Amino acid sequence: MLLFLLVLLAALAFEYINGFHDTANAIATVVSTKVLSPRQAILLATVANLIGAFMGEAVAKTIGMGQVEKNVVTMTTILAALAGAIIWNLLTWWLGLPSSSSHALIGGLCGAALATSRGNWSVLIWDRITPKGADGLWPKVILPMITSPLFGFVIGFLLMAVITACVLNWRPRVVNGVFGKLQIVSAAWMGLSHGTNDAQKTMGIIALALFTGTTSGAFAHLPAWLGFLHTPEFKIGIWVKIVCALTMAAGTAAGGWRIIRTMGHKMVRLQPVHGFAAETTAGAIIFTASHFGIPLSTTHVIATSIMGVGAMKRFSAVKWGLVHRIVWAWVLTIPATGLLGYLFARLFRLGGWTN
Repeated sequence: MLLFLLVLLAALAFEYINGFHDTANAIATVVSTKVLSPRQAILLATVANLIGAFMGEAVAKTIGMGQVEKNVVTMTTILAALAGAIIWNLLTWWLGLPSSSSHALIGGLCGAALATSRGNWSVLIWDRITPKGADGLWPKVILPMITSPLFGFVIGFLLMAVITACVLNWRPRVVNGVFGKLQIVSAAWMGLSHGTNDAQKTMGIIALALFTGTTSGAFAHLPAWLGFLHTPEFKIGIWVKIVCALTMAAGTAAGGWRIIRTMGHKMVRLQPVHGFAAETTAGAIIFTASHFGIPLSTTHVIATSIMGVGAMKRFSAVKWGLVHRIVWAWVLTIPATGLLGYLFARLFRLGGWTN
């Protein structure tokens, strides 16, 4: 029971950090274009994230059941995965790099599962067909990790081209006025989409911990008032949804100014019309992925949408040197957190934590 409490605290800490780490995804553009003040933008993102967190369970089920074999997972496996993901998120936040919290969690879980199984790579679910479609790391993580940034860049570029053609004869003041109002809607849409995807990842981890605790017998002698923890089948309880949604909302309210500066100011100089195009593009891609249970990197999508929009504005408007640093952070996230998860799991085993 003590281990479960540690896992729960670590999961909520990850959710909180995810909230302020990824706040920039939803509000960097609306802040940089000065359509909303930072406080107004954070309030909008907080409410939108909170609502989005209650919309569906597909991503949570993918995280909890679709990456590693459940029979190898222990409480220490989950704790090690969370520890690795938290350290990576804090490191990239400190450096101001918009890395993926989703991939950090998945990498940590895979590395910890490998350590728990003593290096048995078959415990990782690479690709399998289920009654609901393809599942596993390749179709739900690796392939979307490659394609979603491309979609973000291309669709952002094309949408900006269409908008530019439509407003070609408008006065700049009119363009800024119209799209300043529309960007409030697009920022809310982006925040809602972010909530449908990111909040569910921690829900899946907590549900996996509850299932693991129940099947291992750790919850066998719980008092009656803790009966809600008993989870013989993998499912997302309503209390898990509420706690995760509120925790992410609290993290979002805390803000993530280092990453906001990178996304909203350093990468491309944006105007309201560009912010609208980038947020609309990213929100649509993320919402679609959430529907199909794909734990997408919201960071990858909004960043490449901003790049696509900026490239349409002027190819040299994108600061490609900074983009190079960001891409390296993306590439290294899964291997780095996989190694951290593996090391933490080994460390816990040496410390006698094997349940």
